[in-house]
Amino acid sequence: MARMSYISSVERYHEYEHVIHSLLESILMSIEDGLTKERDTRYLIKQYPFLELQYCLNAEGLQQGNNVCFKRAYSKQLGESGNQQDLSERPYFLNAKACDRVCFTDPYISIATNHLCISAIKELKKPINNQHYLVVDVSLTQLIEFVMGDTARANMSPYFKAGYGIIVACLFCLVLFLLNIVFNDIYALLTHVDTSSDPLEPFSIIIYITLALAVFDLGKTILEEEILMHKDIFRHSSTRRTITRFISTVLIAISIEALLTMFKAALGQSEYLMPAIAMMLAVVGLLIALAIYVYLGAKAETLLMRARLKQKSSK
Repeated sequence: MARMSYISSVERYHEYEHVIHSLLESILMSIEDGLTKERDTRYLIKQYPFLELQYCLNAEGLQQGNNVCFKRAYSKQLGESGNQQDLSERPYFLNAKACDRVCFTDPYISIATNHLCISAIKELKKPINNQHYLVVDVSLTQLIEFVMGDTARANMSPYFKAGYGIIVACLFCLVLFLLNIVFNDIYALLTHVDTSSDPLEPFSIIIYITLALAVFDLGKTILEEEILMHKDIFRHSSTRRTITRFISTVLIAISIEALLTMFKAALGQSEYLMPAIAMMLAVVGLLIALAIYVYLGAKAETLLMRARLKQKSSK
């Protein structure tokens, strides 16, 4: 499954804004303490994997010294730059200068990393070497994963994707195998014309086509839901969407098989009548169960959202 999308990140940010701001304030205090005591802050990298950049500004908004980069991937690109950069017109600097508290930006796309991030700025109580303001840039997606306790699962996402990729590849290979049988049967049917042949023989081809369609749709669903698209496991709607798509694939396959079995019964093989009726009833039962599941799931999610809104308004 893909990591959190930008829309989900922003939604979660507004949902946990108070917790996030409190966490960043404590991190800024730790970094400030490290600056005043000249202590190595490398422990912050292990403790808070969402940190990206740290730098200091003077009273006029000019950066003092190069960036401190917490990400190895950007250390060469960003770790040796930034000194004397003019950031006096940045909104977070103007806000920090106007009020005596920690200021935060709204989520934005970082020019340095091209990732969604937020910045926090704090005025230093004891300026050193003309450093008056401490600024920290953090990856918003990784920050939210950290707050929600989802970091370990997110780090395992590439391995999950690889596993799902192998499964999808096997399903598509099975589809190719079924289509190969279909093409061979169609070729044999067209080239060997026999008036005494079984009139139901073409239906076996349709059965293979139906199976290929069902397997392909299942592989496509897994590919989209678990590899290409972001799936928020903390929202019931994501799980409900996956189950709905999977059950829909099963319903289509059973419906086509029931229809083919009914055709066989209509052509004289009456022993297929009861199995066809049973499959049709199974389809109706699955449809009713799916409708109830979707309705109750949507209703439960609506109640949860209302409870969260009431909790926010009470604060």
